[in-house]
Amino acid sequence: MLAEKYNTLITILQEMESVVVAFSGGVDSTFLLRAAVEALGPERVLAVTADSETYPTSELEEAVALAEQIGVAHQVIETSELAIPGYTENNQNRCYFCKSSLFDHLLPILEDQGFQNIIYGVIADDMNEYRPGMRAAKERGIRGPLQEANLFKAEIRELSKKFGLPTWDKPSFACLSSRIAYGEVITQEKLTKVERAEAYIKSLQIRQVRVRTHGEMARIEVEPGDMAAILQHHDSLVEKLQSYGYQYVTLDLLGYKSGSMNKALAQYSKGR
Repeated sequence: MLAEKYNTLITILQEMESVVVAFSGGVDSTFLLRAAVEALGPERVLAVTADSETYPTSELEEAVALAEQIGVAHQVIETSELAIPGYTENNQNRCYFCKSSLFDHLLPILEDQGFQNIIYGVIADDMNEYRPGMRAAKERGIRGPLQEANLFKAEIRELSKKFGLPTWDKPSFACLSSRIAYGEVITQEKLTKVERAEAYIKSLQIRQVRVRTHGEMARIEVEPGDMAAILQHHDSLVEKLQSYGYQYVTLDLLGYKSGSMNKALAQYSKGR
């Protein structure tokens, strides 16, 4: 079954003839990039990474190394989410504004360099989640081959491991803005605060972490098995996060949950 899905993915990519891959260096886009190179050859694939305020430096460095490992041309472009009209207001369409800007930066690259399609790492799991960025892709004809092949995250991890990709067990990642509660204005100061806080917690050998920001409060999400480590470093953790600008530091006993901020969307929408 999984082999059939992968063969379907390769066929989809071959039919595209040549592609620009929106490449973040995450689990999905790395697997997609590797599959595109297999299907089309490196000369017909270009990886493009957008470096912006919401993208940690560590992720950019990893993306550069991964593209080199896969053996494909890689272009890093400078973008600014904070300059996008409507983005910093941080409403339920934030991801739509972000993806619209990203794809609008990629379209001229497509045209100038003679590629046929732009693809990105949307997957089958995303179809059951709130993903306004998919609307931006659909409006511009941007395709998601992983989703088209009905590949789920667990399957992508399994295939990534089989192909020797170091991202096979990489923790899920989303842009830093996803840590800030809907309705709170996004600023460079807040993004920097989140990035520093998460980097410090990762230095404690905790791989999967989100520091959700609610005003002056940090709500830390980690896997249940890592909660003891958070409590063990209680004093230093509080001191560090308060030095970064948080007034209150909390641990969410529900644990890490991708997209947990979306739970508040209905309440946020009612209050507008």
